[in-house]
Amino acid sequence: MPLIASLIRSSRWLLPLALLVSLVSGFANAALVALINQALQASGAQLVQLGVRFALLAALVLATRVGSQTLFMYLGQRVKARLRMQTIGRIAAASFRDLERCGAARALGALTQDLDSIVVFFVSLPSIAMQGAVIAGCLAYLGMLSLPILGVALAVLGAGTFGTHLVGSRALRHLRASREREDELLRQFRALFDGAKELKLHRARADAFVGGQLAPHVEAVRAQRTRGYVLHALAASWGNLLLFGFVGLTIFVLARLFDADAHVMSGYALVFLYLIMPVEGLLAALPAISSARVAFERIGKLEAALPPEQGRLADVGTNVAQAAQPAFSRIALEGVEHRYVRENEDGFFTLGPIDLTFRAGETVFLVGGNGSGKTTLAKLLVGLYAPERGRLLVDGAAVDDATRAAYRQYFSVVFSDFHLFDSLLGLSAGRENAARALLVALQLDHKVRIQDGAFSTLALSQGQRKRLALLVAFLEDRPFYVFDEWAADQDPAFKDVFYRTLLPELKTKGKTVLVITHDDRYFDLADRLIKLDSGRIGATHSSLADGNGHSGNNMASAA
Repeated sequence: MPLIASLIRSSRWLLPLALLVSLVSGFANAALVALINQALQASGAQLVQLGVRFALLAALVLATRVGSQTLFMYLGQRVKARLRMQTIGRIAAASFRDLERCGAARALGALTQDLDSIVVFFVSLPSIAMQGAVIAGCLAYLGMLSLPILGVALAVLGAGTFGTHLVGSRALRHLRASREREDELLRQFRALFDGAKELKLHRARADAFVGGQLAPHVEAVRAQRTRGYVLHALAASWGNLLLFGFVGLTIFVLARLFDADAHVMSGYALVFLYLIMPVEGLLAALPAISSARVAFERIGKLEAALPPEQGRLADVGTNVAQAAQPAFSRIALEGVEHRYVRENEDGFFTLGPIDLTFRAGETVFLVGGNGSGKTTLAKLLVGLYAPERGRLLVDGAAVDDATRAAYRQYFSVVFSDFHLFDSLLGLSAGRENAARALLVALQLDHKVRIQDGAFSTLALSQGQRKRLALLVAFLEDRPFYVFDEWAADQDPAFKDVFYRTLLPELKTKGKTVLVITHDDRYFDLADRLIKLDSGRIGATHSSLADGNGHSGNNMASAA
């Protein structure tokens, strides 16, 4: 897989060194068997020399085992961190549309459980390498004792490997299916918290959700995981069965057939007894190998589903605040169309074709019924979606894939489903004084403080959280502001402040403002009123707004 090859290349000398140390430990283990067998036949004078060699070999085994485990644990955590940042980078660099298609549950599963499976695999690698080296060393010693018996051992080993592969393939299918189902389970786990209020207020809903949705998925994951691990256990049992069969065949049949002497027979016995633990250890590692394989596959598919967006401003991980966009004269949508599947309905909903022009410094209200496409139009306008047909133009220049990321920097947006970060990310430290002034203007200074660029709390009502989101938008100081149902959660007094004070002050500063709203009592304050009906522009009205309502806190000037 390309992902594994990339990790091997990035490890440079560390992975080969860790594998080499593990192999040395394994071969030293196998050498102990040969040394013990020699000691059983040695004279008293030879025992001293053999005892010194035994002590040196035992010390080498101990040192290389500890060294290989340390190296692989370090490598596992480094690989986890690198893959995590690589995946985070892919998520951050992907287009918004691809992120919506992918879904949060799938990405969170890759960032947590899949990466943990890969770490478990790396932790198991020293044991796998050492056990493999022990088996290889023991087989080499068998060859020194008797080449015909080595041939039989290799045939048995081949049969065991083939049988284990057949059973392991079926186990892998079950583990892969269970891991896919866990994405849906993770999404429903989040609903336990996100919908906690609704579940507490409706007992039948809670019982139906837990018993009818969560429980079947939990049971399905349990059943598939159990089948996978049972099949791995059967593969291990098959390997042990062949090993014991080979032991019996060699000692009771082949030794007599090839007329082996006592020294050779004792060597067989020691090797067979010594092989039991390495073989069992190697077979026990099969689930970790399968889980890691599934994890690598899932992370690879996630990266393939999230190609980097063209023309993004900076690589992920940089901490450089973007310079403010220069002002524009007009932004136009020409024949813009976008299709999407509407929830609980068959077929597609088509927004457009839309022909709209926004001029610098004007305030526009966008109205329409629920599901008419207002928020989707806002996402097209600000560049989160690329038009499927038509085009966006800034002062006559078309916005394309290469310039869309730069185009988005014109906008400060507060969506109805906004997310509020707990820090003033991407803003210069010098904006803290302006932020404190805005807290006073927004009547939040008694609830929230700003220290070292972070909010003291986000444990606020939805209306208060929206005010903080508005604060962040004002600090960004972009040329174009979009507010999606911002006033819906505000009390009447503050709603009046928003429409009659804050919006006019943005207009005074030359900002273009688009407000998605249902508050018809304030429609007269807009320069234009645009109505969206079933994805089409239904009507456009000009207003006689003349800047009424300038009294109150001078919030915009605080920014």
